[in-house]
Amino acid sequence: MAKIKTVFSCQKCGYQSPRWLGRCPDCEGWNTLVEEIMARPANPQALKRGYVSTEEPKLLSEVEVKAGFRTKTNIAELDRILGGGLVTGSVTLIGGDPGIGKSTLLLQVSNKVEQKILYVSGEESTAQTRLRADRLGVKADNLYIVCETDLDLIIGYIEKIKPEIVIIDSIQVVFRPDVSSSPGSVSQVRESAGQLTFLAKSKGVSIFLVGHVTKDGALAGPRVLEHIVDTVLYFEGDRHHSYRILRAVKNRFGSTNEIGVFEMTQEGLKEVLNPSEMFLGDRPKGVTGSVVVPTMEGTRPLLVELQALVSPTHFGLPRRRTTGFDFNRMCLLLAVLEKRAGLGFGTHDVFVNVVGGIKVIEPAVDLGVVIALASALKEKPVAVTDLIIGEVGLAGEVRPVSLTDKRVQEAKRMGFKRCILPKANVKTLKSVKGIELIGVDRLNQALEAIIA
Repeated sequence: MAKIKTVFSCQKCGYQSPRWLGRCPDCEGWNTLVEEIMARPANPQALKRGYVSTEEPKLLSEVEVKAGFRTKTNIAELDRILGGGLVTGSVTLIGGDPGIGKSTLLLQVSNKVEQKILYVSGEESTAQTRLRADRLGVKADNLYIVCETDLDLIIGYIEKIKPEIVIIDSIQVVFRPDVSSSPGSVSQVRESAGQLTFLAKSKGVSIFLVGHVTKDGALAGPRVLEHIVDTVLYFEGDRHHSYRILRAVKNRFGSTNEIGVFEMTQEGLKEVLNPSEMFLGDRPKGVTGSVVVPTMEGTRPLLVELQALVSPTHFGLPRRRTTGFDFNRMCLLLAVLEKRAGLGFGTHDVFVNVVGGIKVIEPAVDLGVVIALASALKEKPVAVTDLIIGEVGLAGEVRPVSLTDKRVQEAKRMGFKRCILPKANVKTLKSVKGIELIGVDRLNQALEAIIA
């Protein structure tokens, strides 16, 4: 007879407590613990089903790596993020806002690869999936579709069809019958993902998991879900705009700094081969507060436009807002401008925006943000052919950045005529024909060189 056990699980981090707590002691989230009734089978061997491996330990040198360990998805942007292709036996989690393109991308992958694929749709019927596939032009003869949420039946289909790739859309609706909690709960998501991961490793099946996200943009369910899988990919961008950015935040088989840029069209997601041109395509000319900075995403330099707006405040407390840039970093740079350059923002509202929906996190764009703020305050535009690189310190110094040669080469390719960068980088950088390099080591020098 099954034993009934009641626990309280945190919906944010997966922490379990025998009694209810108003605040999770692990992630410190308020009102995140919910009650779950867990029924344990009377037969202890039932708990081990699907989690027992008969493989003996062996030396690392004796482990064989089969040929064709990676499978090309034939979508260049996705292959770059995955580290060169889909690794056999890996589990990849794809998250993003509703309607941003998760299912669309996976259907396009199904149309590109030649391996046998099983698409498990738990939120749409097979007829609805067929209609979406027809709209995207998917006509794969190796694609099997089933509408199912019972994990035991799904595993049965996998063992019967023996696909090389399995797509679970989505993991939040899949449930194990021997776990009494409802689908989407911490226990169900953790147990289902764990069993699917073991199946991928033991059978050599590559599995894609589609994950829901919360209002904060994080993956729904326990945080342990991200630790179970091999790769975590996030879709960024506004679903009401056409451009999408796919970013790897975890990858056991490749770099976590790569991004892929796509455009959502009527025929599905289309690769953007020249992201810099896309981000700068509609850049206004002669407008104050607009500058271009290069940011590195893995091995790829991207030129993005930063916009700043400074206007007199009509309230006692000035407003500060950022989109795509760290808010605390902007406040720090405002303090540096006031202290080291004598520019006052105390009576002005300040807004900073990164155009295109991309998030810029590296300090190499500090000088660009500072110049944009100064340009917006003084009402003096920056030349459209100027590129700005540099990290700004608290003493007002301009510090060197890495990979300057790639940034400058990308600027030259995009037609920029002048580059303002740290003086230390100019000394180590080889001369680049066709673009003028201006080295600065103080914030005031950069302001004088760009904003006369």
